[in-house]
Amino acid sequence: MPFIQNTDSDRAEMLAAIGVQKVEDLFEQIPAELRLKGSLPIDAGLSENELRAEVAELASWNSSMEKGCFLGAGMYRHFIPTVVDSLQSRHEFVTAYTPYQPEGSQGTLTVFFEFQTMVAELMGMEIANASMYDGCSAATEAVIMACNLVRKRKKVVVSRGVHPHTRRTLETYLRWSELEVVEAPLGSDGTTNLEGLLDDQTCSVLVQNPNTLGVIEDLDGIAAKTKEAGGISICSCYPTSLGILKSPGEAGFDIAVGDGQCLGTAPAFGGPSFGLFACAQKHVRKMPGRIVGETVDSQGRRGFALTFQAREQHIRREKASSNICTNNALIALRGAIYMAAAGPDGLAEVANHSLAKAQYASKALSSLANFELIFGESSHFNEFVLRCPIPAAEVNRAIDSSGMIGGLDLSSWYPELGDNALLLAFTELTTREQIDRLVSTLSNIATAIPVA
Repeated sequence: MPFIQNTDSDRAEMLAAIGVQKVEDLFEQIPAELRLKGSLPIDAGLSENELRAEVAELASWNSSMEKGCFLGAGMYRHFIPTVVDSLQSRHEFVTAYTPYQPEGSQGTLTVFFEFQTMVAELMGMEIANASMYDGCSAATEAVIMACNLVRKRKKVVVSRGVHPHTRRTLETYLRWSELEVVEAPLGSDGTTNLEGLLDDQTCSVLVQNPNTLGVIEDLDGIAAKTKEAGGISICSCYPTSLGILKSPGEAGFDIAVGDGQCLGTAPAFGGPSFGLFACAQKHVRKMPGRIVGETVDSQGRRGFALTFQAREQHIRREKASSNICTNNALIALRGAIYMAAAGPDGLAEVANHSLAKAQYASKALSSLANFELIFGESSHFNEFVLRCPIPAAEVNRAIDSSGMIGGLDLSSWYPELGDNALLLAFTELTTREQIDRLVSTLSNIATAIPVA
């Protein structure tokens, strides 16, 4: 039976306050023929054993990532150390809700203080918050923060290389604002072209590195041009790539964001995830989200508490820096455990393996007749766009028939590339055997088509 805490007398009192006789009167505007009469036609429940068998049968319809998966575009399959699941499942974390009461939340606050420290080091920034909802919300909140820092300017320049989901989220956030979003096109080499777009009305520039097409951007040049124009530079980055690529802070960016799914969380059909957010210390009062700070208690012992809460909506109301004052804490906890377990050397190793797998695959695939890398072999980290001799959707069907998961057909996201552009991703979990099987599958397509 469901537990409904209202008693009969409670319901009678509420109905009297509303001014109706019975609960059914609340639905009088719904035509009688549309109302349910009797019980729902639901079959009898299954036994636990029957339920397990049915769920297993349904699950067997899914393609297995273990056989080979080349789908990335923002969600990646990386190795997750056992310690991540083990520590994250401890009841102190699973049952915790909010750390607003520091006297009872020192464990959670300590973890997120360490999380902030690691994220700031990873991004090359001075300060980080205790995570955001995901990469999309982090990037959008960064744009809003930038516009709050440069209030008299109204133009937001966003690279077309930024993930389409992020661009759509930004459009939703800013739809009823006074800010103008200008899209910076991609050049023939796949990098962002800011030519003629930056002026004295530009409040922020948002780029992604590597961008959605897998191309590594010229971060130093973008940061320098944005600074020259007086705007705030924002880089959305793939955290794993920072094991070997220059960090946004090193390149001179003001704000760095990213999606943390690759740090200890499985792709899981697209979520859940958490967002990373870091910036310079001088901007801390405009930063959205939670920030854990170090303090001492009445006896001088080291402790932690949420700080700078005057920025948040429950304090400042409509004057708040952001409406976000919470986060995906449990998933961010996984990121903290992963980063602590991997360390700088481990992250570099993961990044190097991912790069090596992509380089091996790019050389093998581009050697096939009628297949080519659109942006060249040296432009990418662990993803690249392959131009195929037939539509990408058909190539994916061939890959799927071989028991593997193909890449992303870019025709809906980047129609200017045509219907034969396929984005392929590689991580440390991609084996040489899987890449060879992919090459073999595509070679069958190549041999079936006359050489151009």
